Amino acid sequence: MKIKKTDIELLEKKAKNIRYNIIRMIGNRGSGHPGGSLSIVEILVSLYFAHIHHDPKNPSWAERDRFILSKGHGAPALYVMLAEAGYFQKKELQTFRKVGSILQGHPDRKLTPGIDASTGSLGQGFSFACGVALGAKLLKRKFRTYAVLGDGELDEGQVWECAMSSAHYKLDNLTAIVDRNRYQNDGHTEQVMRLEPLKDKWEAFGWNVIEINGHDFREILSCLQKANSKKGMPTVIIAHTTKGKGVSYMENNPDFHGLAPTSEQSIQALKELE
Repeated sequence: MKIKKTDIELLEKKAKNIRYNIIRMIGNRGSGHPGGSLSIVEILVSLYFAHIHHDPKNPSWAERDRFILSKGHGAPALYVMLAEAGYFQKKELQTFRKVGSILQGHPDRKLTPGIDASTGSLGQGFSFACGVALGAKLLKRKFRTYAVLGDGELDEGQVWECAMSSAHYKLDNLTAIVDRNRYQNDGHTEQVMRLEPLKDKWEAFGWNVIEINGHDFREILSCLQKANSKKGMPTVIIAHTTKGKGVSYMENNPDFHGLAPTSEQSIQALKELE
């Protein structure tokens, strides 16, 4: 598939609008995880507007591709994405993290249209994704499964158990995307628990590995196509991103992993994103 300049421009416009609404939603509520939500925007936009098979009017469509946000704290990005795609009305974003809302702090499959797995406990979403992909293989179903993981999430042993079993069962219908923004709740990933050489680790576990700029639509779309065509092994995309992307005082600042901006900070962020 040839990627047109006009298509990229439309996706960039979507990403800008989604970042704006992430900040507005978290800022209004005074609660949420902005840093890791802003870093995955281009990844989500690429998946939902240019790659995966899905139907907002029929969220339970049996042949849809499955998407699991294993780093469940990135839910604000996914919620704005789903609203933008038409899974529910945008006015629901104003109820984020309120009692009775369909948009809780972490994804809830029973509450939110378009959510394929309830996540939040790190590592479990990825294991769920592996199970979904294995089930599709056994049932000879054609849909693909995509999972987005945080790089801090890779500290969980469960992730590597899943990586090992996915390669063993040759789950070439599974694509994992690592949000490699290099910061987690406690600081820089390499200080908390060194991950490098990350590419070598995944390859040692039997995965096809692709490294990209996680904010470049051409690179994202190209590698998603390559992952689809790879046979006999699962693919992991290590997407190098910037935590807090688009907001100057949030970029590469671990303080905003789970800290909502103040009213004044929100105003500044929204001006920057305009």
